[in-house]
Amino acid sequence: MHNGGKSIQNSPSLNPNSSKQSKIRFLRQSNFERVLRQRVEEYFNRTGLPKRDCPEMYVKSILIFSWAILSYSLLVFGALPLWGIFLSALSLSISLTALGFNVMHDGIHGAYSNHQAINKIMGVSLDVIGGSSYFWHWKHNYFHHTYPNITSHDDDIDVGILARFSPHQKRYFFHRLQHVYIWLLYGFLAIKWHLYDDFHTFFTKRLNQHPVDRPKGWGLLVFFWGKLCFFTLAFIIPAMFYPIIDVLLFYILIAFLQGLIMSIVFQLAHCNQETAFPLCDQNPRKINATWIVHQLETTSDFAKSNKFLCWYAGGLNFQVEHHLFPKLCHINYPAISSIVEKTCREHNIAYLASGSFLSAMRSHYEWLHQLGQA
Repeated sequence: MHNGGKSIQNSPSLNPNSSKQSKIRFLRQSNFERVLRQRVEEYFNRTGLPKRDCPEMYVKSILIFSWAILSYSLLVFGALPLWGIFLSALSLSISLTALGFNVMHDGIHGAYSNHQAINKIMGVSLDVIGGSSYFWHWKHNYFHHTYPNITSHDDDIDVGILARFSPHQKRYFFHRLQHVYIWLLYGFLAIKWHLYDDFHTFFTKRLNQHPVDRPKGWGLLVFFWGKLCFFTLAFIIPAMFYPIIDVLLFYILIAFLQGLIMSIVFQLAHCNQETAFPLCDQNPRKINATWIVHQLETTSDFAKSNKFLCWYAGGLNFQVEHHLFPKLCHINYPAISSIVEKTCREHNIAYLASGSFLSAMRSHYEWLHQLGQA
């Protein structure tokens, strides 16, 4: 449906220093955008609640950091029996994923605090646990958030020939089984990210099809400092207490579970039977929808009443609200969700949501199965 939505007539450049990179244009905003923004603003004025620097978020961050540190300390220094080591490894994996979903994600979006220094500190937590906050900023904030589900522009739906997430991608014969093998590939996401992706992007200055500049100055220092911290924490320190083969095996276990959880949570919101995968016109390059309507058509909430998932996933199950208001702390998403849904209904705009986590999983599974068939 293309009845309204927030528009940015000119979306952000894919590369700040690349004039050759084409932009995709969206339709001008309608009354729907103005009403939606006004209602959300009125909510914060009426309640007096903060958009960022939420006390609950600081408490949550302390809990998650403590959870991760305790899990790591028990795993490496605890001299536990095998079952204790195994449980500590699982706890560490789940806590590190929670750290990414909550602290890192809000920080890099500028949604954690009104102070950019605090946002940067929280975002740098990604560098310590194996990623790059600099390249994530480009991959996620720009390429994904500006162009969700647009083939060749949204990096999150491009995994090369390994799988087909969009109907506009080439189909290979083995894709007929992608709904079966994709879960194994999801598990290797974090391992590939830790050991290959950031280094490949750094040296080639390309993030898939997109040109990106290398970090400079402070950003360059953070990039290499983060990699040094991660490899020290993941391999060097544990190797002082355990045989290297055990260190490698438990790294694979921890990172595999991280990759599986991250992939599932991110993909459920965009790659399913309800979301759209629009093509843009070429001359000029444009989408026949306003920017907010495009976000609504390509994004779906799921399991909004699941309190554990809402806490653990950092509001990523409120993906619609996140895409419309990415600079709001995710603590606010449940409250503004009803405002977004009501405004969409009044303006005859589609608001996509799956009632449960299992129904979202089923929709994702069926979509992969459908795309894999001849």
